[in-house]
Amino acid sequence: MSQIQLYFTPDHEWIRVEGGIGTVGVSDHAQQALGDVVFVELPALGQSLRKGGDAAVVESVKAASEVYSPVSGEVVAVNQAIVDQPGLVNQAAEGDAWFFRVALTEPTELDGLMAPEAYQTFLRGLG
Repeated sequence: MSQIQLYFTPDHEWIRVEGGIGTVGVSDHAQQALGDVVFVELPALGQSLRKGGDAAVVESVKAASEVYSPVSGEVVAVNQAIVDQPGLVNQAAEGDAWFFRVALTEPTELDGLMAPEAYQTFLRGLG
C-alpha cells in the first residue's frame, strides 16, 4: 500500500498523491473566497499539463478563476459530478469535489508545494 501525501499551492489548489497519481482540487479557502460555484470546466482526458499552467476553470456568482496544475503530467480522470453539479465544490472542496487526476511526470515538483500545516500558516499570513 502506497503512502498518501497531501500538498497545497499558494494559488489554493490541493493535490493528494498516491502511487504516482495526483488528485487535484481547490482548497476550502478557495471555495469560500469564490462563493457559490455555478460552473466548472475541466481539462480533457489525456491532456498534458505543465506545473503552474491552466488546467480548469471555476466560475462563481462573483468571479471566474483559473485552476492551475500543481504538477506536470497527463490527465487520467476528470470528475464529471462537479460539471453536472458545480455546487458540490462548495460542499466538499477538499473531498469528493476533486477536479482531475494526473499521472505525475516530474514527481520532484512536489518538493515546492506546501504540506497542510505550512498551508495553514500561509493562510494565517494572508489575513
